[in-house]
Amino acid sequence: MDEVLNSQKTALDTRHQKMLIDGKWVDSASGETFEVCSPANLSTIATVPRGRDEDVRSAVSAAERAFPGWSRTAPRQRGRILQQIADKLELHVEEIAKILASESGNALRTQARPEALMVVDVFRYFGGLGSELKGETIPLGENILSYTRREPIGVVGAIIPWNAPTILAALKIAPALCAGNTMVLKTAEDAPLAVLKLAEICSGFLPDGVLNVLTGYGTEAGSALSADPRIRKMSFTGSTATGKVIMREAANRIVPVSLELGGKSPSIVFPDVNEDWAVEGISNAMRFTRQSQSCTAGSRLFLHEDIFDSFLEKLEANVSQLVIGDPLDETSDIGAIINEKQYNKVCGFIEDGLNNTDAKLVFGGMPPTEGLLSEGYFTMPTVFAKKDNKWRLSAEEIFGPVLVAIPWKDEDEVIRMANDSHYGLAAYVWSHDIGRALRTAHAVEAGWVQVNQGLGQAMGHSYGGTKQSGIGREFSLQGMLDSFTQTKNVTVNLMTNRDY
Repeated sequence: MDEVLNSQKTALDTRHQKMLIDGKWVDSASGETFEVCSPANLSTIATVPRGRDEDVRSAVSAAERAFPGWSRTAPRQRGRILQQIADKLELHVEEIAKILASESGNALRTQARPEALMVVDVFRYFGGLGSELKGETIPLGENILSYTRREPIGVVGAIIPWNAPTILAALKIAPALCAGNTMVLKTAEDAPLAVLKLAEICSGFLPDGVLNVLTGYGTEAGSALSADPRIRKMSFTGSTATGKVIMREAANRIVPVSLELGGKSPSIVFPDVNEDWAVEGISNAMRFTRQSQSCTAGSRLFLHEDIFDSFLEKLEANVSQLVIGDPLDETSDIGAIINEKQYNKVCGFIEDGLNNTDAKLVFGGMPPTEGLLSEGYFTMPTVFAKKDNKWRLSAEEIFGPVLVAIPWKDEDEVIRMANDSHYGLAAYVWSHDIGRALRTAHAVEAGWVQVNQGLGQAMGHSYGGTKQSGIGREFSLQGMLDSFTQTKNVTVNLMTNRDY
Protein backbone atom coordinates (compact mmCIF):
# COMPACT_ATOMS: atom_id res chain seq x y z
CA MET A 1 0.00 0.00 0.00
CA ASP A 2 2.93 2.37 0.66
CA GLU A 3 4.04 1.91 -2.93
CA VAL A 4 0.50 2.58 -4.16
CA LEU A 5 0.17 5.90 -2.35
CA ASN A 6 3.71 6.92 -3.20
CA SER A 7 2.95 6.30 -6.88
CA GLN A 8 0.72 9.37 -6.82
CA LYS A 9 3.68 11.55 -5.93
CA THR A 10 5.40 10.66 -9.17
CA ALA A 11 2.32 10.35 -11.41
CA LEU A 12 2.68 14.06 -12.19
CA ASP A 13 6.02 15.74 -11.93
CA THR A 14 5.89 18.92 -9.86
CA ARG A 15 5.80 21.59 -12.52
CA HIS A 16 4.57 25.07 -13.30
CA GLN A 17 1.50 25.50 -15.47
CA LYS A 18 0.42 28.66 -17.27
CA MET A 19 -2.90 30.27 -18.23
CA LEU A 20 -4.37 30.52 -21.73
CA ILE A 21 -5.00 34.10 -22.85
CA ASP A 22 -5.39 35.07 -26.52
CA GLY A 23 -3.94 31.78 -27.73
CA LYS A 24 -0.79 32.14 -25.62
CA TRP A 25 0.31 30.39 -22.44
CA VAL A 26 1.19 33.09 -19.94
CA ASP A 27 1.99 33.69 -16.30
CA SER A 28 -0.02 36.11 -14.21
CA ALA A 29 0.75 39.77 -14.68
CA SER A 30 1.94 39.94 -11.09
CA GLY A 31 4.09 36.82 -11.39
CA GLU A 32 2.34 35.33 -8.37
CA THR A 33 1.57 31.62 -8.19
CA PHE A 34 -0.10 29.14 -5.87
CA GLU A 35 0.23 25.42 -5.31
CA VAL A 36 -2.08 22.61 -6.38
CA CYS A 37 -1.88 19.73 -3.90
CA SER A 38 -2.93 16.10 -3.87
CA PRO A 39 -5.73 15.49 -1.36
CA ALA A 40 -4.61 11.87 -1.06
CA ASN A 41 -1.13 12.56 0.33
CA LEU A 42 -0.93 16.37 0.57
CA SER A 43 2.06 16.57 -1.79
CA THR A 44 2.42 19.48 -4.21
CA ILE A 45 1.48 18.48 -7.75
CA ALA A 46 2.09 21.76 -9.55
CA THR A 47 2.08 25.53 -9.29
CA VAL A 48 -0.24 27.73 -11.35
CA PRO A 49 -0.55 31.49 -11.92
CA ARG A 50 -2.53 33.52 -9.43
CA GLY A 51 -4.67 35.49 -11.82
CA ARG A 52 -6.05 38.84 -10.74
CA ASP A 53 -7.86 41.86 -12.21
CA GLU A 54 -5.25 42.65 -14.86
CA ASP A 55 -5.26 39.07 -16.14
CA VAL A 56 -9.05 39.06 -16.31
CA ARG A 57 -9.03 42.31 -18.27
CA SER A 58 -6.50 40.87 -20.74
CA ALA A 59 -8.54 37.70 -21.21
CA VAL A 60 -11.82 39.57 -21.70
CA SER A 61 -10.14 41.90 -24.21
CA ALA A 62 -8.89 38.88 -26.16
CA ALA A 63 -12.35 37.29 -26.16
CA GLU A 64 -13.87 40.59 -27.24
CA ARG A 65 -11.49 40.87 -30.20
CA ALA A 66 -12.14 37.27 -31.23
CA PHE A 67 -15.93 37.50 -31.05
CA PRO A 68 -16.74 39.14 -34.43
CA GLY A 69 -14.80 36.56 -36.44
CA TRP A 70 -15.96 33.55 -34.44
CA SER A 71 -19.61 34.61 -34.39
CA ARG A 72 -19.56 34.99 -38.19
CA THR A 73 -18.02 31.54 -38.67
CA ALA A 74 -20.64 29.24 -40.16
CA PRO A 75 -22.38 27.31 -37.36
CA ARG A 76 -21.68 23.95 -38.99
CA GLN A 77 -18.00 24.86 -39.22
CA ARG A 78 -17.97 25.71 -35.52
CA GLY A 79 -19.59 22.33 -34.91
CA ARG A 80 -16.96 20.54 -36.99
CA ILE A 81 -14.22 22.17 -34.94
CA LEU A 82 -15.83 20.93 -31.73
CA GLN A 83 -15.99 17.43 -33.16
CA GLN A 84 -12.32 17.61 -34.10
CA ILE A 85 -11.61 18.60 -30.50
CA ALA A 86 -13.62 15.56 -29.36
CA ASP A 87 -11.53 13.27 -31.56
CA LYS A 88 -8.33 14.70 -30.08
CA LEU A 89 -9.65 14.49 -26.54
CA GLU A 90 -10.42 10.83 -27.04
CA LEU A 91 -6.72 10.19 -27.59
CA HIS A 92 -5.90 11.84 -24.26
CA VAL A 93 -8.61 10.32 -22.05
CA GLU A 94 -6.18 8.35 -19.90
CA GLU A 95 -3.84 11.30 -19.41
CA ILE A 96 -6.70 13.60 -18.43
CA ALA A 97 -8.14 10.94 -16.11
CA LYS A 98 -4.87 10.54 -14.22
CA ILE A 99 -4.49 14.29 -13.82
CA LEU A 100 -8.07 14.45 -12.53
CA ALA A 101 -7.51 11.66 -10.03
CA SER A 102 -4.31 13.28 -8.76
CA GLU A 103 -5.68 16.77 -8.22
CA SER A 104 -9.35 16.13 -7.32
CA GLY A 105 -8.97 12.97 -5.23
CA ASN A 106 -11.66 11.24 -7.31
CA ALA A 107 -10.91 7.57 -7.91
CA LEU A 108 -9.50 6.82 -11.35
CA ARG A 109 -11.64 3.81 -12.23
CA THR A 110 -15.00 4.86 -10.81
CA GLN A 111 -14.91 8.62 -11.39
CA ALA A 112 -11.96 10.24 -13.17
CA ARG A 113 -11.87 7.98 -16.23
CA PRO A 114 -15.68 8.09 -16.75
CA GLU A 115 -15.53 11.88 -16.41
CA ALA A 116 -12.80 12.16 -19.05
CA LEU A 117 -14.82 9.95 -21.40
CA MET A 118 -17.91 12.07 -20.87
CA VAL A 119 -15.98 15.21 -21.82
CA VAL A 120 -15.49 13.62 -25.23
CA ASP A 121 -19.24 12.99 -25.43
CA VAL A 122 -20.02 16.61 -24.56
CA PHE A 123 -17.89 18.05 -27.36
CA ARG A 124 -19.18 15.46 -29.82
CA TYR A 125 -22.81 16.10 -28.87
CA PHE A 126 -22.68 19.89 -29.10
CA GLY A 127 -20.49 19.66 -32.19
CA GLY A 128 -23.43 17.99 -33.89
CA LEU A 129 -25.82 20.81 -32.99
CA GLY A 130 -24.28 23.57 -35.07
CA SER A 131 -27.04 23.27 -37.67
CA GLU A 132 -29.76 23.43 -35.00
CA LEU A 133 -29.34 27.14 -34.21
CA LYS A 134 -32.62 27.82 -35.95
CA GLY A 135 -35.14 30.61 -35.77
CA GLU A 136 -38.77 30.59 -36.87
CA THR A 137 -41.04 32.48 -39.24
CA ILE A 138 -44.14 34.32 -38.08
CA PRO A 139 -47.11 34.32 -40.51
CA LEU A 140 -48.09 37.99 -40.82
CA GLY A 141 -49.41 37.86 -44.38
CA GLU A 142 -48.10 37.47 -47.92
CA ASN A 143 -46.52 40.90 -48.00
CA ILE A 144 -44.71 40.70 -44.66
CA LEU A 145 -41.70 38.49 -43.91
CA SER A 146 -41.15 38.17 -40.16
CA TYR A 147 -38.61 35.78 -38.71
CA THR A 148 -36.38 35.24 -35.70
CA ARG A 149 -32.66 34.56 -35.51
CA ARG A 150 -30.71 32.78 -32.79
CA GLU A 151 -27.64 34.96 -32.28
CA PRO A 152 -24.69 34.58 -29.90
CA ILE A 153 -24.69 36.79 -26.83
CA GLY A 154 -21.04 37.88 -26.85
CA VAL A 155 -18.27 37.26 -24.34
CA VAL A 156 -19.33 34.65 -21.80
CA GLY A 157 -17.77 34.50 -18.34
CA ALA A 158 -17.72 31.03 -16.79
CA ILE A 159 -16.71 29.84 -13.33
CA ILE A 160 -16.54 26.17 -12.36
CA PRO A 161 -16.00 24.19 -9.13
CA TRP A 162 -13.58 21.39 -8.28
CA ASN A 163 -15.77 18.31 -7.88
CA ALA A 164 -16.03 17.39 -11.60
CA PRO A 165 -13.93 20.12 -13.22
CA THR A 166 -13.46 18.88 -16.78
CA ILE A 167 -17.05 17.84 -17.40
CA LEU A 168 -18.34 21.12 -15.95
CA ALA A 169 -15.85 23.08 -18.05
CA ALA A 170 -16.89 21.17 -21.16
CA LEU A 171 -20.58 21.84 -20.45
CA LYS A 172 -19.84 25.56 -20.61
CA ILE A 173 -17.21 25.67 -23.35
CA ALA A 174 -18.83 23.42 -25.96
CA PRO A 175 -22.37 24.89 -26.10
CA ALA A 176 -21.19 28.49 -25.72
CA LEU A 177 -18.70 28.14 -28.57
CA CYS A 178 -21.09 26.16 -30.75
CA ALA A 179 -23.56 29.05 -30.44
CA GLY A 180 -20.89 31.53 -31.60
CA ASN A 181 -19.84 33.09 -28.30
CA THR A 182 -16.31 33.51 -27.01
CA MET A 183 -15.40 32.65 -23.44
CA VAL A 184 -13.27 33.47 -20.43
CA LEU A 185 -13.34 30.57 -17.98
CA LYS A 186 -11.93 30.58 -14.48
CA THR A 187 -10.91 27.17 -13.16
CA ALA A 188 -11.35 25.97 -9.59
CA GLU A 189 -8.23 26.78 -7.61
CA ASP A 190 -8.06 23.26 -6.11
CA ALA A 191 -8.38 21.41 -9.44
CA PRO A 192 -7.22 23.47 -12.44
CA LEU A 193 -4.77 21.08 -14.09
CA ALA A 194 -7.05 18.78 -16.09
CA VAL A 195 -9.02 21.81 -17.32
CA LEU A 196 -5.76 23.39 -18.48
CA LYS A 197 -5.05 20.18 -20.42
CA LEU A 198 -8.53 20.43 -21.93
CA ALA A 199 -7.80 24.05 -22.87
CA GLU A 200 -4.49 23.02 -24.45
CA ILE A 201 -6.27 20.57 -26.73
CA CYS A 202 -9.00 23.08 -27.60
CA SER A 203 -6.46 25.79 -28.41
CA GLY A 204 -4.98 23.62 -31.15
CA PHE A 205 -8.21 23.99 -33.14
CA LEU A 206 -9.69 27.36 -32.11
CA PRO A 207 -8.73 30.85 -33.28
CA ASP A 208 -6.78 32.88 -30.72
CA GLY A 209 -8.98 34.46 -28.05
CA VAL A 210 -12.06 32.33 -28.61
CA LEU A 211 -11.35 30.38 -25.42
CA ASN A 212 -9.36 31.88 -22.55
CA VAL A 213 -8.75 29.94 -19.33
CA LEU A 214 -7.58 31.57 -16.10
CA THR A 215 -6.33 30.16 -12.82
CA GLY A 216 -6.84 32.03 -9.59
CA TYR A 217 -8.95 32.45 -6.49
CA GLY A 218 -12.67 33.12 -6.58
CA THR A 219 -12.40 36.26 -4.47
CA GLU A 220 -9.84 37.69 -6.89
CA ALA A 221 -10.10 36.41 -10.47
CA GLY A 222 -13.68 35.17 -10.08
CA SER A 223 -14.94 38.45 -8.68
CA ALA A 224 -13.11 40.47 -11.32
CA LEU A 225 -14.59 38.31 -14.08
CA SER A 226 -18.18 38.62 -12.85
CA ALA A 227 -17.75 42.39 -12.46
CA ASP A 228 -16.19 43.11 -15.86
CA PRO A 229 -18.65 45.31 -17.82
CA ARG A 230 -17.76 43.62 -21.12
CA ILE A 231 -19.02 40.23 -19.97
CA ARG A 232 -22.41 39.73 -21.61
CA LYS A 233 -23.36 36.48 -19.88
CA MET A 234 -22.26 34.69 -16.67
CA SER A 235 -22.42 30.91 -16.35
CA PHE A 236 -21.61 29.62 -12.87
CA THR A 237 -21.58 26.22 -11.21
CA GLY A 238 -20.89 26.10 -7.49
CA SER A 239 -22.36 26.86 -4.11
CA THR A 240 -25.67 28.61 -3.60
CA ALA A 241 -24.01 31.29 -1.49
CA THR A 242 -21.54 32.19 -4.24
CA GLY A 243 -24.30 31.97 -6.85
CA LYS A 244 -26.19 34.69 -5.03
CA VAL A 245 -23.10 36.93 -5.18
CA ILE A 246 -22.74 36.28 -8.93
CA MET A 247 -26.41 37.05 -9.47
CA ARG A 248 -26.23 40.33 -7.53
CA GLU A 249 -23.22 41.43 -9.56
CA ALA A 250 -24.96 40.52 -12.80
CA ALA A 251 -28.10 42.39 -11.73
CA ASN A 252 -26.10 45.61 -11.52
CA ARG A 253 -25.48 45.38 -15.27
CA ILE A 254 -28.66 43.48 -16.31
CA VAL A 255 -26.55 40.54 -17.49
CA PRO A 256 -28.21 37.12 -17.92
CA VAL A 257 -26.93 34.34 -15.69
CA SER A 258 -27.05 30.56 -15.62
CA LEU A 259 -26.59 29.11 -12.15
CA GLU A 260 -26.19 25.43 -11.28
CA LEU A 261 -26.01 25.48 -7.51
CA GLY A 262 -26.34 23.28 -4.45
CA GLY A 263 -28.72 20.51 -3.58
CA LYS A 264 -30.10 18.36 -0.78
CA SER A 265 -31.71 15.78 -2.97
CA PRO A 266 -34.31 13.31 -1.68
CA SER A 267 -34.43 9.59 -2.46
CA ILE A 268 -37.95 8.27 -1.84
CA VAL A 269 -38.20 4.50 -1.46
CA PHE A 270 -41.59 2.78 -1.47
CA PRO A 271 -42.10 -0.53 0.37
CA ASP A 272 -42.72 -2.57 -2.79
CA VAL A 273 -39.16 -2.28 -4.13
CA ASN A 274 -36.74 -5.16 -4.47
CA GLU A 275 -34.43 -4.12 -1.66
CA ASP A 276 -31.39 -6.01 -2.92
CA TRP A 277 -31.65 -4.15 -6.22
CA ALA A 278 -32.58 -0.72 -4.85
CA VAL A 279 -29.70 -0.44 -2.38
CA GLU A 280 -27.24 -0.42 -5.29
CA GLY A 281 -29.16 2.47 -6.81
CA ILE A 282 -29.25 4.37 -3.52
CA SER A 283 -25.48 4.02 -3.19
CA ASN A 284 -25.10 5.38 -6.72
CA ALA A 285 -27.57 8.20 -6.09
CA MET A 286 -25.60 9.19 -2.99
CA ARG A 287 -22.44 9.34 -5.13
CA PHE A 288 -20.41 7.53 -2.47
CA THR A 289 -17.73 6.76 -5.07
CA ARG A 290 -17.23 10.51 -5.54
CA GLN A 291 -17.02 11.02 -1.79
CA SER A 292 -20.57 12.40 -2.25
CA GLN A 293 -19.03 15.62 -3.51
CA SER A 294 -21.90 16.14 -5.90
CA CYS A 295 -24.79 18.60 -5.91
CA THR A 296 -27.08 15.78 -7.09
CA ALA A 297 -26.19 13.46 -4.19
CA GLY A 298 -29.34 11.83 -2.80
CA SER A 299 -28.39 12.71 0.76
CA ARG A 300 -31.90 12.51 2.26
CA LEU A 301 -33.07 8.91 2.17
CA PHE A 302 -36.81 8.60 2.84
CA LEU A 303 -37.47 4.92 3.59
CA HIS A 304 -40.94 3.54 4.21
CA GLU A 305 -41.16 2.38 7.83
CA ASP A 306 -42.01 -1.21 6.75
CA ILE A 307 -38.58 -1.66 5.18
CA PHE A 308 -36.57 0.88 7.17
CA ASP A 309 -34.37 -1.44 9.22
CA SER A 310 -33.92 -4.21 6.64
CA PHE A 311 -33.03 -1.73 3.91
CA LEU A 312 -30.37 -0.02 6.02
CA GLU A 313 -28.81 -3.38 6.86
CA LYS A 314 -28.53 -4.20 3.17
CA LEU A 315 -27.22 -0.73 2.37
CA GLU A 316 -24.47 -1.18 4.94
CA ALA A 317 -23.53 -4.54 3.45
CA ASN A 318 -23.42 -2.98 -0.02
CA VAL A 319 -21.40 0.11 0.88
CA SER A 320 -18.96 -1.85 3.05
CA GLN A 321 -17.70 -3.54 -0.12
CA LEU A 322 -16.43 -0.21 -1.51
CA VAL A 323 -12.65 0.21 -1.23
CA ILE A 324 -11.29 3.53 0.03
CA GLY A 325 -7.77 4.30 -1.13
CA ASP A 326 -5.31 5.99 -3.44
CA PRO A 327 -7.27 7.64 -6.27
CA LEU A 328 -4.73 6.38 -8.82
CA ASP A 329 -5.09 2.77 -7.73
CA GLU A 330 -7.38 0.80 -10.06
CA THR A 331 -8.75 -1.14 -7.08
CA SER A 332 -10.00 1.99 -5.29
CA ASP A 333 -13.72 2.77 -5.45
CA ILE A 334 -13.58 5.88 -3.26
CA GLY A 335 -10.90 8.56 -3.15
CA ALA A 336 -10.25 11.61 -1.00
CA ILE A 337 -12.09 14.80 -0.05
CA ILE A 338 -10.75 17.73 -2.06
CA ASN A 339 -9.06 19.88 0.61
CA GLU A 340 -8.62 20.51 4.33
CA LYS A 341 -11.46 23.02 4.57
CA GLN A 342 -13.98 20.61 3.06
CA TYR A 343 -12.58 17.70 5.06
CA ASN A 344 -13.02 19.61 8.32
CA LYS A 345 -16.53 20.62 7.30
CA VAL A 346 -17.54 17.01 6.67
CA CYS A 347 -15.97 15.89 9.93
CA GLY A 348 -17.88 18.61 11.75
CA PHE A 349 -21.18 17.30 10.43
CA ILE A 350 -20.26 13.76 11.47
CA GLU A 351 -19.37 14.97 14.97
CA ASP A 352 -22.72 16.75 15.16
CA GLY A 353 -24.46 13.50 14.28
CA LEU A 354 -22.50 11.47 16.80
CA ASN A 355 -23.31 13.97 19.55
CA ASN A 356 -27.05 14.04 18.77
CA THR A 357 -28.78 11.66 21.15
CA ASP A 358 -31.86 11.48 18.91
CA ALA A 359 -29.84 10.21 15.95
CA LYS A 360 -28.54 6.69 15.46
CA LEU A 361 -25.27 5.98 13.69
CA VAL A 362 -26.07 3.16 11.27
CA PHE A 363 -22.53 2.80 9.95
CA GLY A 364 -19.42 4.86 9.26
CA GLY A 365 -18.29 7.62 11.57
CA MET A 366 -15.15 9.70 11.97
CA PRO A 367 -12.23 9.16 9.58
CA PRO A 368 -9.32 6.90 10.56
CA THR A 369 -6.62 8.54 12.67
CA GLU A 370 -3.94 5.95 11.98
CA GLY A 371 -2.55 4.25 8.92
CA LEU A 372 -2.09 5.44 5.36
CA LEU A 373 -5.62 6.80 5.01
CA SER A 374 -4.92 9.23 7.84
CA GLU A 375 -2.22 10.85 5.71
CA GLY A 376 -4.79 12.36 3.34
CA TYR A 377 -8.33 13.71 3.40
CA PHE A 378 -10.05 10.34 3.43
CA THR A 379 -13.49 9.91 4.99
CA MET A 380 -15.84 6.96 5.34
CA PRO A 381 -19.38 6.64 3.97
CA THR A 382 -21.59 7.45 6.96
CA VAL A 383 -25.31 6.96 7.52
CA PHE A 384 -27.42 8.32 10.37
CA ALA A 385 -31.02 7.42 11.10
CA LYS A 386 -33.32 10.15 12.41
CA LYS A 387 -36.98 11.10 12.12
CA ASP A 388 -36.41 14.84 11.88
CA ASN A 389 -36.23 16.24 8.33
CA LYS A 390 -35.32 19.66 9.76
CA TRP A 391 -32.20 18.44 11.57
CA ARG A 392 -29.06 20.25 10.44
CA LEU A 393 -27.70 17.13 8.74
CA SER A 394 -31.03 16.66 6.98
CA ALA A 395 -31.35 20.25 5.81
CA GLU A 396 -27.87 21.54 4.93
CA GLU A 397 -25.76 20.53 1.96
CA ILE A 398 -22.76 18.65 3.38
CA PHE A 399 -20.99 17.83 0.10
CA GLY A 400 -19.50 14.77 1.69
CA PRO A 401 -20.44 11.11 2.29
CA VAL A 402 -22.99 11.68 5.07
CA LEU A 403 -26.50 10.33 4.46
CA VAL A 404 -29.54 10.78 6.70
CA ALA A 405 -32.24 8.08 6.60
CA ILE A 406 -35.75 9.23 7.57
CA PRO A 407 -38.75 6.90 8.02
CA TRP A 408 -42.17 7.67 6.57
CA LYS A 409 -45.62 6.08 6.43
CA ASP A 410 -47.92 8.22 4.29
CA GLU A 411 -47.29 9.18 0.64
CA ASP A 412 -48.46 12.76 1.08
CA GLU A 413 -46.25 13.04 4.15
CA VAL A 414 -43.09 11.95 2.34
CA ILE A 415 -43.70 14.30 -0.58
CA ARG A 416 -44.21 17.15 1.88
CA MET A 417 -40.90 16.30 3.62
CA ALA A 418 -39.07 15.90 0.31
CA ASN A 419 -40.23 19.36 -0.77
CA ASP A 420 -39.50 20.96 2.60
CA SER A 421 -36.16 22.34 1.46
CA HIS A 422 -34.91 25.52 -0.16
CA TYR A 423 -33.06 23.29 -2.63
CA GLY A 424 -34.62 21.65 -5.68
CA LEU A 425 -31.98 20.16 -7.94
CA ALA A 426 -32.39 16.37 -8.13
CA ALA A 427 -34.67 13.67 -6.74
CA TYR A 428 -34.86 9.88 -6.91
CA VAL A 429 -37.99 7.73 -6.69
CA TRP A 430 -38.02 3.96 -6.17
CA SER A 431 -41.16 1.86 -6.65
CA HIS A 432 -42.33 -1.23 -8.53
CA ASP A 433 -45.63 0.59 -9.14
CA ILE A 434 -44.73 2.84 -12.08
CA GLY A 435 -47.92 4.88 -11.75
CA ARG A 436 -47.13 5.73 -8.16
CA ALA A 437 -43.49 6.40 -9.06
CA LEU A 438 -44.47 8.86 -11.78
CA ARG A 439 -47.05 10.53 -9.56
CA THR A 440 -44.31 11.10 -7.00
CA ALA A 441 -41.81 12.25 -9.62
CA HIS A 442 -44.29 14.86 -10.82
CA ALA A 443 -45.06 16.05 -7.29
CA VAL A 444 -41.50 16.43 -6.04
CA GLU A 445 -39.94 19.88 -6.50
CA ALA A 446 -36.77 19.23 -8.46
CA GLY A 447 -35.46 20.02 -11.91
CA TRP A 448 -34.03 16.55 -12.57
CA VAL A 449 -35.77 13.38 -11.35
CA GLN A 450 -34.62 9.78 -11.77
CA VAL A 451 -37.07 6.90 -11.35
CA ASN A 452 -35.67 3.50 -10.36
CA GLN A 453 -32.08 4.48 -11.09
CA GLY A 454 -29.40 6.37 -9.25
CA LEU A 455 -27.25 7.34 -12.21
CA GLY A 456 -28.43 7.93 -15.76
CA GLN A 457 -27.20 11.45 -16.58
CA ALA A 458 -26.74 11.67 -20.34
CA MET A 459 -26.34 14.21 -23.10
CA GLY A 460 -29.73 15.49 -24.23
CA HIS A 461 -31.22 15.58 -20.75
CA SER A 462 -32.59 18.82 -19.45
CA TYR A 463 -30.50 19.32 -16.33
CA GLY A 464 -30.79 22.12 -13.80
CA GLY A 465 -32.42 23.18 -10.56
CA THR A 466 -35.45 24.88 -9.10
CA LYS A 467 -35.70 27.12 -6.04
CA GLN A 468 -32.23 27.93 -4.66
CA SER A 469 -30.60 25.16 -6.69
CA GLY A 470 -30.25 27.44 -9.66
CA ILE A 471 -31.50 29.02 -12.86
CA GLY A 472 -31.13 27.67 -16.37
CA ARG A 473 -30.52 24.26 -17.91
CA GLU A 474 -27.53 22.36 -19.29
CA PHE A 475 -26.78 19.10 -21.12
CA SER A 476 -29.18 19.68 -24.03
CA LEU A 477 -29.95 21.55 -27.23
CA GLN A 478 -32.61 23.56 -25.43
CA GLY A 479 -30.13 24.38 -22.68
CA MET A 480 -27.66 25.68 -25.26
CA LEU A 481 -30.30 27.81 -26.97
CA ASP A 482 -31.66 29.25 -23.73
CA SER A 483 -28.29 29.82 -22.08
CA PHE A 484 -26.02 30.93 -24.90
CA THR A 485 -28.16 32.57 -27.59
CA GLN A 486 -30.46 35.55 -27.79
CA THR A 487 -33.45 35.87 -30.09
CA LYS A 488 -33.71 38.70 -32.59
CA ASN A 489 -36.84 39.40 -34.61
CA VAL A 490 -36.57 40.81 -38.13
CA THR A 491 -39.72 41.98 -39.93
CA VAL A 492 -39.61 43.01 -43.58
CA ASN A 493 -42.28 44.82 -45.58
CA LEU A 494 -42.08 43.11 -48.98
CA MET A 495 -44.16 45.83 -50.67
CA THR A 496 -42.01 48.31 -52.63
CA ASN A 497 -43.02 51.91 -53.40
CA ARG A 498 -44.28 51.05 -56.86
CA ASP A 499 -46.47 48.31 -55.35
CA TYR A 500 -48.60 50.93 -53.62
